[in-house]
Amino acid sequence: MDVLVILSDAGRGAFGPVAAIYALAAIGLNLHFGYTGLLNFGQVAFMLVGAYGVAVTVAVFGGPLWLGVLVGLAAAVVLALLLGMPTLRLRADYLAIATIAAGEVLRIVFNSGGAEPVTGGVFGLQRFADAFYAANPIPTGSYGIGSLTFTQRDLWVMLVGWGGVAVATLGLFLLVRSPWGRVLRSIREDEDAARSLGKNVYGYKMQSLILGGVLGALGGMLLAVDSQAVTPNTFNPVVTFYLYALLILGGAGTVFGPALGAVLFWFLLGFADSALRQAVGAGYLPDVVSAADVGALRFALVGLGLMLLLVFRPAGILGNVREMRLEAGAGGVPGRRRRRWARGSRPAEQSTERTEDGVGH
Repeated sequence: MDVLVILSDAGRGAFGPVAAIYALAAIGLNLHFGYTGLLNFGQVAFMLVGAYGVAVTVAVFGGPLWLGVLVGLAAAVVLALLLGMPTLRLRADYLAIATIAAGEVLRIVFNSGGAEPVTGGVFGLQRFADAFYAANPIPTGSYGIGSLTFTQRDLWVMLVGWGGVAVATLGLFLLVRSPWGRVLRSIREDEDAARSLGKNVYGYKMQSLILGGVLGALGGMLLAVDSQAVTPNTFNPVVTFYLYALLILGGAGTVFGPALGAVLFWFLLGFADSALRQAVGAGYLPDVVSAADVGALRFALVGLGLMLLLVFRPAGILGNVREMRLEAGAGGVPGRRRRRWARGSRPAEQSTERTEDGVGH
């Protein structure tokens, strides 16, 4: 087995365009889940409307690429409003059901024959990002070190993608340390306490849903531009669960968690894929494992690694265990207050701790 080839393949996965795209979408999901406590299981829906906003505007109506970006962002805002208005006043699990259903409904509708004149149906749309690649300032050739190389096309997408990740990360860093961000975290910990202090919880949740959805739409646009093609079946629920996997790996509720999680997630996938293929080719694995099984087996190995991480480091690599209070986001009892109840605190003490949990950040 050639270790250098394995590491090169893993490095291309870790720093390539796809990792940047997933990191950008995961930053939006981190704002929803990590900082606001919104159980959004349909981030892929925002990616879908962003991608099709660009593709339909350019490929179907002949508009410029910049107009397609604006259409995709506007579609993400409309989708967030449609999802948030009926659900954000209810328990968090209603939002989870609504978002995962919205993603599937949109995928099926965009796949349907009735939508084919606009969306291309199951065949999708192609060749709509020529203007993006025409603006590529990088000369033709391959760039990298040793066998870890990228073409000028991939490097241009990476430059835009990781640049977007850097800007979004900086913006998130500034937002969550502002009064607005502190209110979001108080809502995540105990929204009743935040409401009792006069905060418009519904309004803050809607703002978070819209902003995180816009970041997801940007990730979907870049995914479509990278492949110069978009089909509805690309945006299936598995994409959202990939985003959750890398977010949990890096650490939900942390500024750099999504970027680190994306790099590690795709590094591990690339490493497992390359190592397994070489092992199969060299005959190191039993005959029951063939090259066709590598795709599924690599996810099983990475999934096993994530399970072990959750056992020994449940908050992720960068996370703090107190940032992962799922019960709080769903209207449950935050950890410190729950421990006081377990010690037999009096109601007055419970009420005091409730206020502290809500505004202590």
